[in-house]
Amino acid sequence: MVSASELSTLIGLGDLAFRDPLVITRNGTLIDGYARIQLARLQGKITLPCIEYEMTEEEALHWILQRHRGSNGLNDFTRILLALELEPWLREKALLNQRAGGQDKGLSKLTEARRVNVRSEIAQAAGVCEGNVTMVKQLVTVTHPDILEALRRGEIRIHRAWKWSKQSPEKQAEALRFYRSKKGINKAIRDLISHQNLKCKTTVFDLASLVHRLSALDPAGLGPVGVLVIKVTGKMVYLSEEMAEALKLRG
Repeated sequence: MVSASELSTLIGLGDLAFRDPLVITRNGTLIDGYARIQLARLQGKITLPCIEYEMTEEEALHWILQRHRGSNGLNDFTRILLALELEPWLREKALLNQRAGGQDKGLSKLTEARRVNVRSEIAQAAGVCEGNVTMVKQLVTVTHPDILEALRRGEIRIHRAWKWSKQSPEKQAEALRFYRSKKGINKAIRDLISHQNLKCKTTVFDLASLVHRLSALDPAGLGPVGVLVIKVTGKMVYLSEEMAEALKLRG
């Protein structure tokens, strides 16, 4: 998918958006320039300049993986999925090298060293560590579809999904719902804090005195108290208006 911001940037370039040619293979595989094609379609352009390379599908995929890294490229999970498409080709190449070296001639199985080397080449092609390749290979077979979709969108990290995959599909889906809910709450709180910081100054309060006031509260009258850790800089304590009034921190 081409983001709206990427298209807007290209539109802002005018005719310069199509200055660089598309990169394609002889069989028509597009290696670089998808956003420009989408813009051309929107603008009704029929033809675009191209540079055509003679390369195999595997070589083209290698190039695509190299071109689509970084903040505006494909995320780790998606790149690993694409790189895994190279596994049969890499295994065949490793097997040929194994036979050429006089090791296990006539056998169709790779040695453990060769298998490790194939995994290393997959990781290198995707630009990730080998551990992530192993985890993704497991995830695609045991993970709830909603989590796989969240991985494709970059909503969650591979390691988090891998930890969830040890649970039943129902528990995995529940963990994702809880994660999204907590993330949404944290964002709402950060937005609220940012808005409040613009409206009023932070009050510096003696921590020992604050602890003393908290310990003096009657738990029976106060009821359950929600506690949520949020990612903000500095040593801060944020209180609701009700809690501030209970502690007599405001009039």
